[in-house]
Amino acid sequence: MSPYPNPSAAVRPASVVNEEIRTLWQRSGGLLSPADESEYQRLLVEWAAAAGTSVRPAA
Repeated sequence: MSPYPNPSAAVRPASVVNEEIRTLWQRSGGLLSPADESEYQRLLVEWAAAAGTSVRPAA
């Protein structure tokens, strides 16, 4: 599964994705597990697309 959102899929508003990011960080207590880190990277790319900015995911 690609970490990049499908360009043909509907783009969710940046505010909605941002809220998911905040929830992820709160749920994790500030320390992301490897699975949480993958989810964070996916959400970050989705947020950037919705916000109209560019983000390069960590390698």
